[in-house]
Amino acid sequence: MIGSDGEQLGIMSRAEALQRAIDAGVDLVEISPNADPPVAKIIDWGKYQYQKMKEQQKNRRASKQSELKQMRFGLKIGAGDLEIKLRKIRGFLAEGHKVRIQIFYRGREMAHKELGYDMINKIVTMLEDDAVMEQQPQMAGRNLSVVIRSK
Repeated sequence: MIGSDGEQLGIMSRAEALQRAIDAGVDLVEISPNADPPVAKIIDWGKYQYQKMKEQQKNRRASKQSELKQMRFGLKIGAGDLEIKLRKIRGFLAEGHKVRIQIFYRGREMAHKELGYDMINKIVTMLEDDAVMEQQPQMAGRNLSVVIRSK
């Protein structure tokens, strides 16, 4: 028999255990009925159920699937807009998501692909406290992209 404060109460009759539970104003719960003798616990059943429910919710939150979020940048992005997008990326990383950073080229910008690589390096440098690159930047058509994840 285990008391509500976790103390071992030893072997006692069913009637005595019920009486102790009634005196304490809590419930007598059978934990292991197949054991010899059966194991019971004196606990507040409502509180016990509430704690189990909270633990399940916490586990559900912890096991949330991480998604691949995407943030697109043009080559001519302003400093203020860049800061706003970086703040959003930091939020995604804090939630445990991976983020694909994509630089898109317009028109004749394709002639200066090195500007996109410079931009990616600048962004990754600004995020180095929060994130690491999963692979090197890759060109795909008119887009240059890299996937980052939180440290």
